[in-house]
Amino acid sequence: MSKPKVFIDGEAGTTGLQIRARLQHRNDIEIISIDPAKRKDELERKRLLNMADVAILCLHDDLAKGAVAMLENPETRILDASSAHRVAEGWVYGFPELTPAQPEAIRRARLVSNPGCYPTGVIALLRPLIEAGLLPADFAASVNAISGYSGGGRQLIDAMEGRGEHRLAGDYRAYGLELTHKHIPEMTVYSGLRHPPIFTPAVGRFRQGMLDFIPVHLWALPQKVTAAELHEALAERYQGQRFVRVMPLETYGQHHPVLDPQALNGTNLLELFVYENPAREQALLVARFDNLGKGASGAAVQNLDIMLGLEGPYTYEYFGD
Repeated sequence: MSKPKVFIDGEAGTTGLQIRARLQHRNDIEIISIDPAKRKDELERKRLLNMADVAILCLHDDLAKGAVAMLENPETRILDASSAHRVAEGWVYGFPELTPAQPEAIRRARLVSNPGCYPTGVIALLRPLIEAGLLPADFAASVNAISGYSGGGRQLIDAMEGRGEHRLAGDYRAYGLELTHKHIPEMTVYSGLRHPPIFTPAVGRFRQGMLDFIPVHLWALPQKVTAAELHEALAERYQGQRFVRVMPLETYGQHHPVLDPQALNGTNLLELFVYENPAREQALLVARFDNLGKGASGAAVQNLDIMLGLEGPYTYEYFGD
């Protein structure tokens, strides 16, 4: 039986390189690659797209849409790592932990959209709590987040590493201040929120790693809810999940915790935290993961394996540059 063929369209970019690095030692798939001299040759890209069992798109949104338009082989399946199709009709959202039924939906789908980095943590935190009735669908969500600079693409990486200039280059830069970041529709749709959250991302001078923060004023909720109940709902939802870990509840006064956004780099893990201050009736929801792991390339490989029925004892780790 032949091995499934996988074509990474855009394998020279940050996400594509990381996906290839995670797949290159696998012996259960065949990676087909484009001649570097023909990367911009649309006829060659089209040929490879249509000979693949799964084509992974690591492209800017407009190019990803163009690649989908090139499809002629009804057997070729698409895993799109861009943001072009995350809320598009006919596409399955590639967050396997979204619901118990999501892995099967991904397994059967021809068109799968890989989640965005920031939305992964936000959705993982909010959806179980809204579905459990602990947070209302009209919860006024605010999301503050910080990412390593690798999430900004090649130009930002070069600028941060002394090879050019970029408006986000520096020790810490907040952006998205016009409140129209392209990840907001995805966060809203898949979290179950009725209204878009206020989302303020930032980039720091570290290569990869991510933290999402969502504050909760428990006293302002329409019904009495404790941080322990929020934690219990998350722990119940993700019990037995391979890549999602709900960390112990943290109460003010026990100790003075700190979080390193880089702690999960090189893995496909997602850690969820609940911090509380009972006296002030406040809680803080936090997600930690690698923006190039569970936030991009690691998630893509996880989805690829589900699509091909190849889930196995893979580490989903890559400790390279």
